[in-house]
Amino acid sequence: MPSDDTRQDKNLRPDIKRKALGEFIKSQREQISPTLAGLGHLSRGTRRRTPGLRREEVAQLCGISVTWYTWIEQGRTDSISPQALARIADALHLPRAKRTYLFELAEKKDPVHQDDHTENIAPEILEVVRSIRQPAYVLDRYWNALACNAPARKLFTGWLTAGSEYDNLLFFTFCTAASQELITDWEQRARRLVAEFRADCGQYLDDPQIKAMVEELSARSALFKRTWSLQDVVEREGGKRLFRHPVQGELTYQQVNFRVANRPDLKLITLMPA
Repeated sequence: MPSDDTRQDKNLRPDIKRKALGEFIKSQREQISPTLAGLGHLSRGTRRRTPGLRREEVAQLCGISVTWYTWIEQGRTDSISPQALARIADALHLPRAKRTYLFELAEKKDPVHQDDHTENIAPEILEVVRSIRQPAYVLDRYWNALACNAPARKLFTGWLTAGSEYDNLLFFTFCTAASQELITDWEQRARRLVAEFRADCGQYLDDPQIKAMVEELSARSALFKRTWSLQDVVEREGGKRLFRHPVQGELTYQQVNFRVANRPDLKLITLMPA
């Protein structure tokens, strides 16, 4: 979940946002040493009155003009491309949390981490999923299942089981007969899933993979196409989930969702017996 500070940042006026972005970049510039930035040769044998790096040094590292970089720190421009922000983040050696905060202040998508869904999940996250005794799985921003435990594989026949046609929750729901047999209130759940997905991927609607998914799902499922065109939006929340399992029979769960703190594009979904 985003912090209160993050939500407040998103509600700031544009001029205040620009100022906050500039102040954050300046603070990070003043904290990084020339040696860490790869400019250690500049500080040997000299006394530097400026803490950290100078503006012109960061501008040189980023390949942008000193004037423009100065405007960024002064909050005088909002015409900053994601690529330029990425170069600034690299030059300042920002760790993931600060880099994420930088792009949130600028309301831009980080081009370096747009494909984080292809990375392996951290071992500790996998361990958490495996340790849960009830069905649990992890979805990325495209709602591909990146990990699941044994109870989830046992429950979601045709999706999380080996040899399934799809590892994507939306394609499983709308493009397989198995989902209609498994999910008791299939059409109601399918419609809600579309509204939840729209809410979930709102900031990524220009992502080529999201566009391709929507186009293919619309072509393959009339229900998806109609529901997507309604532009309904709801939060992905927990609640009662009903299943008709081919072996276990009627099952009722209470779904609980979690966001992964250091990977906000990931969601951990657990199903607790109701």
